Amino acid sequence: MKSLSNILMAAGGLTALALLAPPAVAQDAKADMTFFVTSANPGKGADLGGLEGADAHCQQLAKAVGAGDRQWVAYLSTQGDNAVNARDRIGSGPWVNAKGMQIAENVETLHTEQVNINKETALTEKGEQIGGVGDETNLHDILTGSQPDGTAFAAGEDRTCNNWTSSTEGSAMLGHHDRRGRQAGINSWNSAHPSRGGCGTEALKSTGGGGLLYCFAKN
Repeated sequence: MKSLSNILMAAGGLTALALLAPPAVAQDAKADMTFFVTSANPGKGADLGGLEGADAHCQQLAKAVGAGDRQWVAYLSTQGDNAVNARDRIGSGPWVNAKGMQIAENVETLHTEQVNINKETALTEKGEQIGGVGDETNLHDILTGSQPDGTAFAAGEDRTCNNWTSSTEGSAMLGHHDRRGRQAGINSWNSAHPSRGGCGTEALKSTGGGGLLYCFAKN
């Protein structure tokens, strides 16, 4: 049986080690997150229930990881009467991902080559990477309906799957979250190419997508 002195000496050694150890970091970067790519589509391809439904999807996913105390909106444009520009929906920035890495300082930087969106930074609300070009599952096509400067397309040729209410006919402009494409020059995060074959889930998969969205904290 150990003597009392030996026990006290051992306890003292453990206390000293505890004092030398670095303090535990309890803060989760997701609490400060202001940008993410959705980890899943609501379930009907590009039919998101319009802008309202898309925003609700962003809000729900953010809430699930403890970041629901902000107003979340989807980076989407619409066409036609009262067209909406994606860039006008998302607040003023700055925006950081679930790991605390800054995406852009403001709306202007977001729409220049200085934007920090790529496969390593365009993380889901869970802080996970999304498959891109070269991966077994490529989901780099992100729904935006937007031109490179974040503005809406003119009415006429569909670029928003009937303003995000169609899961059948139509087309949507897509961005590449990994800034890569199988064709040279297709590297825009928000305006790489339109979808082909319709607005349903299978059509979106055919070009390398899963109906995912960019979500931004507006405030």
